[in-house]
Amino acid sequence: MTGPSRAIGALHHVELWVPDLERAQATLGWLLGALGYTQRDAWPGGCRWGRGAVYVVLESGPDVRGDRHDRLRPGLNHLAFHAGAPADVDALARDAQQHEWSLLFADSHPHAGGPDHYAAYLENADGFEVELVASARAVPQA
Repeated sequence: MTGPSRAIGALHHVELWVPDLERAQATLGWLLGALGYTQRDAWPGGCRWGRGAVYVVLESGPDVRGDRHDRLRPGLNHLAFHAGAPADVDALARDAQQHEWSLLFADSHPHAGGPDHYAAYLENADGFEVELVASARAVPQA
C-alpha cells in the first residue's frame, strides 16, 4: 500500500445469521430495500443486499443455533441506519409495522435515544433490532 486508503476503517459488510430466511426476507429484506439496498445475490439459505460498497448478508443454515436473536446478550445489539428527515423516519416506522416490525420504546418515541436524537427503534419477530436515525440537520429543534 503506497498511501492511506479511504476505505480503511469503513464498514465492508455485516452478516446476520437468521433462524428463518423467508421470514428475514419479509422483514429485514423489506427494510433494506426501503433504505435503498438492492438484493445482489441469492443462494439456498442466504442472500446479499448491497448499497454502494457496503453489503448485508442474511443467511440461515444448519450451523445457526437457536430460533431467536437476543439483543441483550453479548454480541450484536442492533443495526442503525441513516433514514433521512424525521418525516422519512416516521413514514418508514409506520410502514415497517405492516412488514412485521414492532416499535420499541413507544412511550419515548421518537426521542428514546435522548432529546436531541430523533429515531425509530424497531424489532422483528426474530428479535433483531434496527434503529432508523433522522439526519441531524433535519431534526426539528424543540
